[in-house]
Amino acid sequence: MEAKKVLFITQEMTPYVPRTEISRWGRNIPQVTQTSGSEIRIFMPCWGVINIRRNQLHEVIRLSGMNIIINNSDHPLIIKVASVPATRMHVYFIDNDDYFHSKTMMHDAAGKYLPENMERAIFYARGVMETIKKSGWYPDVICCQGWISAICPLFIKTAYRNEPPFMNTKVVFTSFDDLPFVPKMEEYRDCLPFKDANLENIAEKGIDLESKLSLAELAIAYSDGFIEGSAGISKDIKELVTKHGLKNLRFTEDANKINEFLMKF
Repeated sequence: MEAKKVLFITQEMTPYVPRTEISRWGRNIPQVTQTSGSEIRIFMPCWGVINIRRNQLHEVIRLSGMNIIINNSDHPLIIKVASVPATRMHVYFIDNDDYFHSKTMMHDAAGKYLPENMERAIFYARGVMETIKKSGWYPDVICCQGWISAICPLFIKTAYRNEPPFMNTKVVFTSFDDLPFVPKMEEYRDCLPFKDANLENIAEKGIDLESKLSLAELAIAYSDGFIEGSAGISKDIKELVTKHGLKNLRFTEDANKINEFLMKF
């Protein structure tokens, strides 16, 4: 099997957040990919639930320092890194005091999606892209996992498509069918546009941004492949995958099969 450079843009990963189906996937698949001989990078948000001291996160000064403008406001980008215990893996964390200070992840204490989730997803996506640019590392495959990464395929295939690290890369999106937050139209209009990532280009894809599936379709429409991360993927999501003609890997708990799928791109 050909060795590749694989970038994992993940939502959750043990041991940094509690064990869930998503966080176990985020932990296990990159390790299998690395063990198979591929070179990997892993990014995840620096959620407020992460114990910085216990997990020995520290700031990477050379990668931090830029500001990302969202809805006419500057938001400093801070990059932290940690080593996954008992592995050769390192995880880079996207941090910002405006977006990732909450002691919850994507929900509030009552279980409702946080109102700033759309801006957090945009900041996360652009933070990863800018950090990869600065690092000079060119991924062959980018695996986006979970709804916080749903904006990434759009930016990779539009705003960053002419940047050297992303010109030839393939994007695979993994959904676990946790009901995504539904962005409001004004959030798309006010926060999303950046270079070629604009409402006009999205409209050409036939995506209805006022649909409750708008975020899911954004992720799928700009990806090259799709992985069913759980057995409960909805019929609506599967229909979107078919509509946009993506290669699809049905749900499997076999990490080697998932890695083999990624190596096909």
